[in-house]
Amino acid sequence: MSGTRRLTVAQALIAFLARQYTERDGERHRLISATWGIFGHGNVAGIGQALVEHAPALSGGPPSGTPAMPYIQGRNEQAMVHAAVGYARQSNRLSAHAVTTSIGPGATNLVTGAALATVNRLPVLLLPGDVFATRPADPVLQQLEVPYAGDHSVNDTLRPVSRYFDRVTRPEALIPAALQAARVLTDPVRTGAVTLALPQDVQAEAYDWPEEFFTERVWRVRRPGPDTGELRTATEAVRAAERPLVIAGGGVHHSAAEDALRAFAEATGIPVASTQAGKGSLRHDHPADVGAVGHTGTATADDLAREADLIIAVGTRLTDFTTASGTLFQHPGVRFLGLNLDPYDAHKQGALPLVGDARETLTALREAVAGHRVPAGYEERYRMAKRYWEGLVDRAFHAPDETARPTQAQVLGVLDTLVTEDDILINAAGSLPGDLHKLWRARSPRQYHVEYGYSCMGYEIPAAIGVRLAAPGRPVWALVGDGTYLMNPTEIVTAVQEGIPIKVVILQNHGYASIGGLSESVGAERFGTAYRFRAPDGTYTGEPLPVDLGANAASLGMRVLRARTVRDLREALTEARRADVPTCVYVETETADTVSGALTAQAWWDVPVAETAGRIPAVKAREEYERQVAARRRHL
Repeated sequence: MSGTRRLTVAQALIAFLARQYTERDGERHRLISATWGIFGHGNVAGIGQALVEHAPALSGGPPSGTPAMPYIQGRNEQAMVHAAVGYARQSNRLSAHAVTTSIGPGATNLVTGAALATVNRLPVLLLPGDVFATRPADPVLQQLEVPYAGDHSVNDTLRPVSRYFDRVTRPEALIPAALQAARVLTDPVRTGAVTLALPQDVQAEAYDWPEEFFTERVWRVRRPGPDTGELRTATEAVRAAERPLVIAGGGVHHSAAEDALRAFAEATGIPVASTQAGKGSLRHDHPADVGAVGHTGTATADDLAREADLIIAVGTRLTDFTTASGTLFQHPGVRFLGLNLDPYDAHKQGALPLVGDARETLTALREAVAGHRVPAGYEERYRMAKRYWEGLVDRAFHAPDETARPTQAQVLGVLDTLVTEDDILINAAGSLPGDLHKLWRARSPRQYHVEYGYSCMGYEIPAAIGVRLAAPGRPVWALVGDGTYLMNPTEIVTAVQEGIPIKVVILQNHGYASIGGLSESVGAERFGTAYRFRAPDGTYTGEPLPVDLGANAASLGMRVLRARTVRDLREALTEARRADVPTCVYVETETADTVSGALTAQAWWDVPVAETAGRIPAVKAREEYERQVAARRRHL
């Protein structure tokens, strides 16, 4: 192919993106299936104009032979990234969205969303406007002046939270930058936020582009199998273990390895616990599923972890919540087997590495240990413990008085009776992640969507929009507390505008419930965690604030159903599930502890406590801290 095509840099970029595809297991997907945008002086004349030319609905459509690039109007830059991340996760990272913003505050608003995407290793393409490359006026509006570096702008704040960053200061530089961006977005190990900072004058500059730049490209997502030597060592470790435990992480879902994991568990009898990202790797009612592990884990999984002599970590980063800050795995001779596509993660905790795609490597390991099975007594023991835990969950979900105000656990219990495997639940912050991890009964691989790598307040509502776009026809629930809702409700307007029938459940509990409990446990006495008026002594201990978040959601165009009792809640959730318009269920919950007794934290989490203090709660908290931290181990 030869010849050139004269386009602006922005037009060329959109035309290039429209022709990029991923392929895995013979299935092809658009790499960038839509672009979110809020326009300002940094991108309106460049990317904005280019999107007009590629809009599917405008007269004439995109240029001949060029796929359309759908555009979605957002309300908040951070929220647009959250929506894109939700879409990418639901799409198993095989399809993603782009996000474009103006320069200045529009660009810096991307930073939190970019960090969330990169921490969770989910692809999103960021296209922030930038200051003039040619500097005809210096400084321009919203330009950050850096006296010691003339080539810096506020977009440099995106460097540490991006997997790939480039500033395109010349038209011809777009070609390698765009190819590198696509490479990173489709790399299952290195993916995350990818940033192409676009100076506003360069965006609008014309250039004669080689036709080859616009050739359709297919980026194949690799499924590498394990090294034979590593597989041999792993096989020996599994066969030698008497009490092994699998910890399933998000990599199981990203690799679509759920069937391979189930086959491995059924062949060996090894129980499977899950991280927040890995929950749903097995159905909740599978005999080998022992539930959540770590600080927010079940008693069943955490007890098994304490006694396990081999931890098989599949597709997990083994964060401090999962490992109970290094205190969970207490068997004197415990070893780790790190089954991961990323060698960095495969070596954590001094693990024997087994580097490879989760599906391919689990299949190879199952075949290598064929005929091996854990002792029958071990299987019977963890299955009995699982049944006992399920009884505790039943009691937490049960509401003995239908006319009473529900607890948070009872809200989940009512929802549990209504959903099918099609429903998707989204959450990210507050006390809900802990309750969901312990209590929720995942019925399908992608039903449970809790973003806990970054645990970003304000993620849920925009992510629900992205998930629904990736899974049309499936009921999508955004579960939010009042603190999270107040952080970022603006994309409700987008859901209303686009007719995306997400379901938002707002649990009003008058403050930051999760941090309130944590504050109390570390001796900070719930300081600054309640939404209340000031009392005469100046503390926030007066009456609850008269905030009506249901009215707020209604003012943004959402249909709102109010529930005061358990019975009201059941009716409202049933109606919301049937709704074909964005619908909110607003419920005030009991503010006592969400779960109690045997359902409280089964493992520790290291939050340092003041070493010296003048108040008794902090002194006692420090004593408990020193007792717990003494159990910490470094696994080498």
